[in-house]
Amino acid sequence: MNALSRRRFLRISATSVIAAGAGARALGAFRDGPGNHPGGIRRTPTFCDLCFWKCGAIASVRDGRLWKIEGNPLDPLCQGRLCPRGTGGIGAHSDPDRLRAPLLRTHERGEEKWKEVTWEEALEFIAAKMKGIAASHGPEAMALFSHGIGGTFLKHTLKAYGTPNIAAPSFAQCRGPRDVGFRLTFGEDVGSPERTDIANAECLVLIGSHLGENMHNTQVQEFATAVGRGARLIVVDPRLSVAASKAHHYLPIKPGTDLALILAWMQVIVTEKRYDIDYVSQHGFGFEAFAASLVDYTPEWAYAETGIDPETIRATAREMARYRPATLVHPGRHVNWNGDDAQRSRAIALLNALLGSWGRKGGFYQPVTMDVPAYPYPPFPVPKKAKVDNPGHKYPFAHETLTTGIREATISGAPYPIKGWMVYATNLLQALPNEAETLRAIQALDLLVVVDVVPSEMAAWADVVLPESTYLERHDDLNPEYFREPFLALRQPVVDAPHDQKPNWWIARQLAEKLGLGAFYPWKHIEEYLEHRVSAAGLDYAALKRDGILRGPAQPIYWADGVPAEFDTPSRKIEFYSTQLEKAGFDPVPRYTPPVSGPPGSFRLLFGRAPMHSFSRTHTNRLLAGLMDENVVWINEAVAARQGLKSGDIIRLRNQDGALSNRIAVKATERIRPDCVYLVHGFGHTARGLRHAFGKGASDARLITRYRTDPLMGGTAMNVNFVTLESAEAV
Repeated sequence: MNALSRRRFLRISATSVIAAGAGARALGAFRDGPGNHPGGIRRTPTFCDLCFWKCGAIASVRDGRLWKIEGNPLDPLCQGRLCPRGTGGIGAHSDPDRLRAPLLRTHERGEEKWKEVTWEEALEFIAAKMKGIAASHGPEAMALFSHGIGGTFLKHTLKAYGTPNIAAPSFAQCRGPRDVGFRLTFGEDVGSPERTDIANAECLVLIGSHLGENMHNTQVQEFATAVGRGARLIVVDPRLSVAASKAHHYLPIKPGTDLALILAWMQVIVTEKRYDIDYVSQHGFGFEAFAASLVDYTPEWAYAETGIDPETIRATAREMARYRPATLVHPGRHVNWNGDDAQRSRAIALLNALLGSWGRKGGFYQPVTMDVPAYPYPPFPVPKKAKVDNPGHKYPFAHETLTTGIREATISGAPYPIKGWMVYATNLLQALPNEAETLRAIQALDLLVVVDVVPSEMAAWADVVLPESTYLERHDDLNPEYFREPFLALRQPVVDAPHDQKPNWWIARQLAEKLGLGAFYPWKHIEEYLEHRVSAAGLDYAALKRDGILRGPAQPIYWADGVPAEFDTPSRKIEFYSTQLEKAGFDPVPRYTPPVSGPPGSFRLLFGRAPMHSFSRTHTNRLLAGLMDENVVWINEAVAARQGLKSGDIIRLRNQDGALSNRIAVKATERIRPDCVYLVHGFGHTARGLRHAFGKGASDARLITRYRTDPLMGGTAMNVNFVTLESAEAV
């Protein structure tokens, strides 16, 4: 969140939180907390880590064994209901393919030959290497790649060491273009969880957002409720997704042409004066120039680009306008598609602005949070070198670190060498485009450390692998979430780690000690750290441990209820015309350019999620793998018939650069356009330690050898690869 949101921190007193908890008690919510109970059952509240949503959970241990995981009814995010992944968290604890002890490489990188060592030996080895890197190249030559709240303390150690090069794939490979597009328009991100008021939307527009397959729990629950009460649903997608199957209007768009459709929608709404005139007049900047730029983007023009009938474009634009301001055009999550993604996301922001949905009920609410003071650490050393990822601010609107920028610097040595990587809870060989470039970077390193729960492809190339305990076996940092109501969540151990796994906070603290940075960890155990922060906020740590959640009183989240309309933009208004973009040499209003085309006879490769899996992290979880053990390739039924294929046939996919997939089964279906194919992401594992998942299905990542870089913020568009269908015996 930016400074504007931080000004809206809610300060909660201990008494107000306790009062809120008393109300929950009266409703019969979970209050047992840890301890022995009749029947040998012990119930402990925590929050989930099977994805980044961080839903509150209650884990039950029966007769000493982890038994089941349920939603915590005190949690505003999940409302007491977990998704399939969350309930399957037991499988993460019991996974027989888990890393068990620290591993030190004994042969060439990638050969997966190791020796087990003690934690003392592993951390001494890492610290010696890091000291050598700092002495020869400066501490800035060490980089950290991290995903999720579990990386908090490793980030702390690396900052204390002196490097600014800390990145997460979630920016340049996922949500970054969306955040930039909305910042340029409203001055704020949409956040995570997104501030989407699906619960109150009268019209919901999904553009490539697969709610129900991409299992973001709060949104999926609200989506189901909205559909059940008859909210109008418009879905734009080359594939008839689960969400599209519920739509009143389904637009099977040509991949890569979404911006053409959005511009045509806005042209209809503006020329027919169906926008929120009072809202735009009061809050908008540069509307006249914006409106003038839309003149040529007619539905007839868009039809030639998108394949969507002009009257359908008009009808859906009018439908959106009919329900404003309770029309929500969803901003999406993974939006790195075609290379113009920040401008496409900006167009989505502008469409919402025309409808008056920002700050309004049924659109985008203003999130609130608990104000929990940071721990009083000593100041970090100031790095002598700037971040390596974006030299010369080539991508002027990249407000977070670019993973691919660090990778490029590691390969080239410019603007200075990167000699060490630490990778926490992210499989970069699956997350970053062009696997060959990642491997080239790895081979240029003096040190690669991987901290993970499972022996992923990334771990296969590491010098040192450190086995982390699962979220059910550890504490993590506090979660004072930004949401529609303020609350604070605690993750705490439910069961012991089964082998020699350690929590990330312990790893980070011990490594700091080895590096001579112990002063940056004045606390001895994480509970000392947690209790200090909670007490500093005037809250009751014992109550937080008992319940897992502390809730604050409801606050206004819409402008109509007293929330001020504020915009952290140069004009202090909603920027229909962006002077920031203009000064940087970019189009101040989004302008359409056609997508790249593939070789004749090829199909655009699309990929997405499944509700039971998170990225490539969960395929060895026996409970979740039992729901989907491998992926299939979606092919249009008519295309399959022309090629003599039917559902269940086994083929391979070859991309435009010759990369060949594993063998994969065909799903011949009418639910996808004939010019593309679709895979669920994350399968086709090559790491031999992933015994259960090894070789099952096909890896979309291996076929993503090309990408286009967003000129505004450096995100990597990956829907620019094309495949042909080949015999299962192809080599």
